[in-house]
Order: sequence, then C-alpha cells, then structure tokens
Amino acid sequence: MSPNRIVNDFSITVGTANGSGSSTANTTLLRALFKMGIPVSGKNLFPSNIQGLPTWYTIRVNGEGFVARREEHEIVVAMNPTSFVRDLADVTPGGAFFYADDIKLPINRDDISLYPMPVKELVRSDPAIPSNLRDLVANMVYVGILAQMIGIDQSKIEMALNFHFKNKEKPVSLNMSMVKAGAAWAAANLTKTDPYFVEPLSKTNGMIMADGNTAGALGSIYGGVQFVGWYPITPASSLAEGLNEYLPQLRQAEDGKNTFAVVQAEDELAAIGMCVGAGWAGLRALTSTSGPGMSLMTEYAGLAYFAEVPIVIWDVQRMGPSTGLPTRTSQGDLAFVANMGHGDIDSLILLPGSVNECFEFGWRAFDIAERLQTPVYVLSDLDFGMNQWMTEPFTYPDTPMDRGKVLWEEDLEKIGANWGRYKDVDGDAIPYRTLPGNTHPLSAYFTRGTGHTPEARYSEEPDVWITNMERLKQKYVTAKQYLPKPIVRSTKGASFGIIAYGSTEPAVEEARAQLEKDHNQKSDYLRLRAMPFTSEVGEFIQSHEHIYVVELNRDGQLQQLLTIKYPEYATRLIPIAFNDGLPPTAKWIRTAILEKEEN
Repeated sequence: MSPNRIVNDFSITVGTANGSGSSTANTTLLRALFKMGIPVSGKNLFPSNIQGLPTWYTIRVNGEGFVARREEHEIVVAMNPTSFVRDLADVTPGGAFFYADDIKLPINRDDISLYPMPVKELVRSDPAIPSNLRDLVANMVYVGILAQMIGIDQSKIEMALNFHFKNKEKPVSLNMSMVKAGAAWAAANLTKTDPYFVEPLSKTNGMIMADGNTAGALGSIYGGVQFVGWYPITPASSLAEGLNEYLPQLRQAEDGKNTFAVVQAEDELAAIGMCVGAGWAGLRALTSTSGPGMSLMTEYAGLAYFAEVPIVIWDVQRMGPSTGLPTRTSQGDLAFVANMGHGDIDSLILLPGSVNECFEFGWRAFDIAERLQTPVYVLSDLDFGMNQWMTEPFTYPDTPMDRGKVLWEEDLEKIGANWGRYKDVDGDAIPYRTLPGNTHPLSAYFTRGTGHTPEARYSEEPDVWITNMERLKQKYVTAKQYLPKPIVRSTKGASFGIIAYGSTEPAVEEARAQLEKDHNQKSDYLRLRAMPFTSEVGEFIQSHEHIYVVELNRDGQLQQLLTIKYPEYATRLIPIAFNDGLPPTAKWIRTAILEKEEN
C-alpha cells in the first residue's frame, strides 16, 4: 500500500460507450460519495450524434468543497476499447487505472497503478442476472471494485440505488449483487498500490443534489407558470421535460383538472409565438431553448419587446455558431441576447450562478417580466443545466406574485377615458395593461408591432415614434431596481478585481483561493447576476485599476459589453476568455491571470 494517503481530493473519470447503461453506475457513485458527506460534482461528457461513441463521466471529490472540473485524472476507469488508449494516457502519474480485462490492448506505463477487472466473468457467473440485462448491470462491477479500493460505503451505494430506482426492490437487488460481487473480488484479488481514499465527512448535511434544468423547472412551477411552449433541443429539453414531470404532481385543481398547458410545438418559431399569445392573454408563459432556437425566436422576441408582452425565455447555452457542439457548454450567447432583435432594443437578462439560483430565477423571472411587461431571458448553460451539483434545498418564494400594472373593471371605472395602453402615467416608463376577460368597454386595445400612439393607435409620426422609443429605453432604467444585484466578495489587500458570471463561479472561487495561497495574489470578485448593469458594477470597476473578466466564449463578450457601457474604464477591463466546450477549471483561470499579471 502506498505510504502517502491522499484523502478526499481527486477526480474519478469513467470512460464508456454512449448508450451502454453507464449513467446509472456513475450517478450511483456520485450519490454514494455525497451521502458519505463528501463534497462532489459530476460531469457528463457525451457525444451528440449516435449511440456507441465514447462518453466520459468525471466525479470531482474535494473535502474542502471545491467542485469545479479539474484537468487532472487521478483515477480512470476504462470500459471502452475505443477510448482505451486515450483513457490510459489521461491518468495522472501516480494515479490508478482500472480496466475491463477483456480489452486486450497494450499498456506501456509503469508510473501508475494497474487494476484489471474481470467484468464479463463476474456478470456471467451470477445466475440471477438475466442475459438481456448483463450488459447494463455490468457497469456495477466497477462500482463495487472502486468502492472496495477507495473506501466507498456499500450502504451508501444501496441508498443511492434506492433513490435512483425509487425503492423498487428487484432492480436495486440486481445491481447491488454486482456491486457486492465486484467488491468481494477486489478484496480477494487486488493489492492497493495507489494513494487515493475517501473517508466520511459531514459537509453535505442538509444539502441536496440537482441539475439546473430541473431546478429551473421547479422554480418556474412555484413562480406560477401557466403555459409552456417548447421544441426539443439539447441541452434545454430536460427543462421542459422537468415541467412535464412535475406540473401534473404540483399544479392540479381539486377536481383533478390541470391548471397549466404544455405544448410541444412544431418548431421554435411556433413555440415562442404561442408564448407571446399566452403572455398577452395574461398567462405566465415560458419557453426553453438553446442558441440555434434563440436565433429562430428573434423576430417574436422583438414583437414581445415592442408590444410589451411579458414572457420568459430560458437559453441553456451550448457551443455555436450553427449546430456547433450540441453537447458542450458555453457562454457564447450573451452578446446576441443582449441585443436580441433588429432595430434599437434592450434585453433583460438573468444570469444564475448556481443550481439554487436556477430555481430562484425560475420564479423571479415571471415577476420581473410582468412588472416590466417585457421578455426576460434566463441564460444558463449545459454545465449547470444537465450536470449534477450540490446545493442548498430550494426555498419556496415567500413574497406574493408581482403581476405588475393590470387594470380590471373597477380600475377603468375610476380612470375613465384617460387610460391608454402605452401611456406613462407614473413616470417609471411602465404603462398599464388590461387582459382578456375584462368586460369594461374601455379595456380593449389593438396590439401591434408597428408604430403606435400611447392609446395604441397606428402611427408613423416621427415624434410619436421617438417618444415611444425613449419611453421603452427609460423602462430599462426602471428595471434595475427589480433585478438581482451582483454579489461582491472583497478581500483585504486585493491587488486586482475579477468579474464573472454563471457556471464559471466554482472555478473562479477555487482559482482565487489558489492565487492567494500559492502566489500571494489577492482579489476582489464581482459575480454578475443580471443585465442591464446596476450601479454596483460601475462602482466595482471604478474602484479597481485592473479587472479580469472571466467567461466561456472566444471573444470576451461580457468584457465588450462592459467596455461599451463604461468606455472611460475600457483599459481596466482585461478579458480572460476561452471556450473549448468543456467546463472551466481553476487551473485555466489561475494560469491566465498569472501570465497577465507578469506582463
């Protein structure tokens, strides 16, 4: 046994084939470690085209709570002959390589621990496993062997399987039999020569594991979503699928009738078009998509902006342009969404920085959309949307829904003929609206995407157009008071600032800790949570001589938008922008900052 134990600080990567049933095994490992009280995260790297291509699942284990992706692979499990050579090369020197022993390929490394696994032999030797299920439960052999070799509690594995199979006895029993068989074989036949172990902690007490799409779906339900129009697209489909799963459980009337409608449209144009109609009719309406779908939705989004119809659009970002890399993560849509529509237009954007905020912004987006009478975009990404993260339990909103400025019969009776659909009565640039069902004779107006007067009459008069467009611009100044403020973390003696948003948060925080501990480089950090930029952003930029803007795209889109907004501070804003489709690592951020600090 290796004399230098490394406990609760490494990554496990499993290489399998897409469609081989490894998902259950990998999430079982993840949840078992989580149930041992150890901070973890799980990331699935899978192909976008056909079944059978290589796929990898990486579990980050870190007792200090840092769960961003790492570039190092200390423990690698190789189950796929196609990716075997790559998997072998990826093992960190001193690491452990577990592999199915029926893969007869040369191994030319003497700097790692090698552990062959008789996967097929163990599966075939158990008469309780039906022949048609052997390939699926075979993955549980490596779960058992790994558990034995690094110290994963088998009772936690069983708890994870019960969670996965919803306490169904037969599938749990079949899978646990392979876990136990693998563990027993490893105990009898393998001698541990690598240094990696896990030991129980209590750092996940009170926490849950969830993905951002499920969190966003639940948040939308608790925010009162009534209509969903959507079209399938990776990586956003599971958000709508989550709504389909949970709405029937949570949003049925006492008589059993649904209080919602979910429509899978024929394409993205139809999906958002339905949402605009539903939002106009007074329903809380949502659609979810990714970059290519956003491109198709642009014209309707411009209509909702100009006609002032509240809708919520979730953009779970992936790699573009064009089809790009559908199963890789990115923050490449920010600049596009910030100006989503032709002509002069503004966008309200929410930027969740955790799975918990995916839930929170799920309900908050509706309040903001109805208060401001405009589309609200929630920009998540594949890393948040489809991967598993530790999070605090979601908190039910404790504030009443903000339906905004809606006039009913009694309201119109008081106002009389002075009401106009696009009049700025209160000086905040937000007009009042009526909804279908209002029977007052003054409630009707004509909704249009063409030029219109405050009373919603058609107009091509230049002064009418300018007045309306200036009011719309002013509405986005009003919007800032309703948006989530950025989170600022200050460090005494900081020599520079960092601005980031979204799923870069875990890697940024780990990089900050490493920079301070290993290089005595202290930083202040602003995590952006919404656009337009609020006063806190300008104050942060003004108070730092140089600021690194970290994001996952090629061109530094946030840095460009900040430069446009604060041109007097343009030289202070330094882009740290890179995107290869993989989640960011602290090493990448730390190295990039150190290189720029030296220059």
